[in-house]
Amino acid sequence: MSLCKAVRAIVAVSMFNVLAAPALAELPNVAKPTPNKSTLDYGLKATRLAGGWYVIAGANDDFSQANGCNIINTGFYVDEAGVYVINTGTSRIYGEQQRALIDSVSKSKPVKQVVALNLHPDYFLGNQAYPQESLAATKLTIQGIKAEAELYETNLYRLCGDWMKGTESVFPVQTIVPGRLKTFGDKSIETLELKGHTDSDLVVFDPESRVMWAGGLVFYKRIVTTPHAQLKPWIESLKKLQAMKPKVVVPSHGPVSWGSEAIDQTLDYLTWLDKRLTDAANMGEEINDVMRKGAPERFRNFAAYPAEFYRNVTNLYPLYEKQALGGF
Repeated sequence: MSLCKAVRAIVAVSMFNVLAAPALAELPNVAKPTPNKSTLDYGLKATRLAGGWYVIAGANDDFSQANGCNIINTGFYVDEAGVYVINTGTSRIYGEQQRALIDSVSKSKPVKQVVALNLHPDYFLGNQAYPQESLAATKLTIQGIKAEAELYETNLYRLCGDWMKGTESVFPVQTIVPGRLKTFGDKSIETLELKGHTDSDLVVFDPESRVMWAGGLVFYKRIVTTPHAQLKPWIESLKKLQAMKPKVVVPSHGPVSWGSEAIDQTLDYLTWLDKRLTDAANMGEEINDVMRKGAPERFRNFAAYPAEFYRNVTNLYPLYEKQALGGF
């Protein structure tokens, strides 16, 4: 799809004020994507949050060709000087359509910085749409992207088909040192490098509007993914996010939420999962028994259940068994 066609396909930006938040719940009125597989149009839409922020929602689902393998929330901040982008999606096509959408909202202001919040493929495989000198991530994330990129490309070409046409990894060149990102124009931004979902989970927080980009640490109404996960550090990271008292949380996967609802829900699931795997290993349960018994009812309506729960157990349970046996 040409850039011009992508721009014409953009739906008008929906707007609302996040400062008058109702009871904790899913944020209303966030525009959903409308993918068209026959034209490889992601149907991306931008929703305005507070403080100059916009979110581009992905499907709350598992990777599939029907949704274009677009299951990530990306976004951007606009000020007078330019645009600052968070995550670039799963493919070159996504990145180009994201860029076209951003240009339409910002009136083609220059892109100043593009931040990948962690090393997973849907955070950076759209980087081809942006100047390489604008691409940024933490040191550990850059190292992880370089180590994993080839495998990601192979797996996603197999899984996502034509949506991946022309996608090649472009690595970040700016190294983010957490603390404050002074490069977001004149806006003061807090950045935290936490861990648990990966070894480097970057969180971007705007203390003025209290909008939090929680990255892969937070999943809302969706079972978490765990290919690089360590549950105990992840749980501690979520407690730190709770203490920051955000007004709006943008998880990488699942709906945007008011307050700490999404953080609380992720913490609930991980705390249960950690205890379940610990108890099962201590009782000598087989991995198939753990999967067969499943999760409590409150988690069973989450997106990607039971498939992602099975992957959680497959990824994590061997380590718990090893710990139960004294490290052998």
